[in-house]
Order: sequence, then C-alpha cells, then structure tokens
Amino acid sequence: MSQSAVSQDEMLPAETYVLSKKDEATYVPGRREWMKYRELGVTAASGGRIRAQVTSSSQGLSDPTGWHAHLCEGQFVYVLSGWVELAFGADHVIRVEEGDSVYIPGGTPHNEVATSDAFELLEMSVPADMGTEACEPPTS
Repeated sequence: MSQSAVSQDEMLPAETYVLSKKDEATYVPGRREWMKYRELGVTAASGGRIRAQVTSSSQGLSDPTGWHAHLCEGQFVYVLSGWVELAFGADHVIRVEEGDSVYIPGGTPHNEVATSDAFELLEMSVPADMGTEACEPPTS
C-alpha cells in the first residue's frame, strides 16, 4: 500500500502516515479554554482510532477540575515539562513529573488537583473521540 504525507487538516483513510511539524502546528479546542491543544494529526491518520495531542499551559491549575471519568478504552499521558497531580481516591494522589507517564483505563474516576505554573504533556487516547463525564469520587 502506497502512503504519502498529508496535511493534518485533511480527513484521511485509515493507516496513512502524517507528519506534524512544530512550526506548522494546528491547535484545536479542548476541555479547558486556558490550555493549548496541539493536534498531531493522529486522529485523521488512524481513522479516529487514536488521538495524540500536545497539551500546554502557561498558568497553573487554580482549582481542581472535579471528579470525572473519560469515556474511552484508555488515556496515556507523558509529561514533557512541569508536573500534574491526579487524585484517584481521597487518600491516593500521584504527582506525574517531567519524564513520567501515567495510563488511565477508560471509566476510571480521577480529579486533576494541581499543576505546576507551566507544563506541557503528550496525551493519547483510544478512541480519538474521548468523552468526559462528571462522577462521584471513589469510595475507597
């Protein structure tokens, strides 16, 4: 099968490779308006099976996001710079720092409780169209 590079903005047949250049970045709306979401073209190239974005912020989280779960098979986060703290229960908070990663299975309740003043992370989800639902905190 012959493949060629295409623009990130094109709808692609599944399994076409795509090149995402930093100096030609495409930004898309995301879950939080104060953050920037750089689309890497994986959604279109994978036919919607996978999403990959670089998420960045130049201001820290001022309040926890609230308990929520993502409607997906899974979400992977790799911190490029800064840090993010995630709660998975009342007594279970983790800090994911530069060079660290976390995989969150779909449907897992969590709460982003704090971030460094500036951060950048690579975030991937399967499927690409990852929904978010508010939920109650876990009981244990």
